[in-house]
Order: sequence, then structure tokens, then C-alpha cells
Amino acid sequence: MSDGTATPAPVNPYLVLGAAIVLPASGHVMLGVPARGLQFLFFMVILGWITMKLAPADAGFIGRHAGGFLIYAFSILDAYRIARIRHAIWVHKARPDGDSAEGNAPSNM
Repeated sequence: MSDGTATPAPVNPYLVLGAAIVLPASGHVMLGVPARGLQFLFFMVILGWITMKLAPADAGFIGRHAGGFLIYAFSILDAYRIARIRHAIWVHKARPDGDSAEGNAPSNM
């Protein structure tokens, strides 16, 4: 990667976080992994349906769909984690000494 070409900046992790909170799987689409977002949506619907069938009749809306909300929370965390990792890698590679394993240590160490 030392050919002198700069890689474009990744999507801002906070923008991905906001999109993932507002619309499920949109954070994954912004990151370029829409299949992963669709997988989360699929399991969100399936587990929401299962908990709806298994929950007691007097449970509230969130209690009846707890499985779907759990996967929704995991999808938000997953999209944000991927965005943060990509951003950290980009920042590390953008530094002039980013590819150096030695850092500021003397060469005899």
C-alpha cells in the first residue's frame, strides 16, 4: 500500500450509527455490506414473530416482540463497530508512520 495513492475516507461512524438507529440495515448498506443488513432484518422479523407467539397475552408491545428488538440492537452495534474499525484503520494508514512497526523505538531494539 505504499504506492502513493491515498484511500478515500470511510463513512463517518456516527453517521452510520444514526442511520442504523433510524432505519434497520441502512447502516450496513452505507458500509457496503447490504447482505449482512438483510440477514439482520430476516432474523429480526423471525425472532420478533417467535416471541410474539410465545409471549403471554398480557405482555406489552416490546415484551411481545423482544426477540426482534434484541436483533435490532445487535444490528446497530454491529454496523457501528464495522464503521469504527474501518475508520481506525484508515486513520492509522493515513499517518506518515502508520505502516511502521517500529514507531519511535531505536533500531537496535
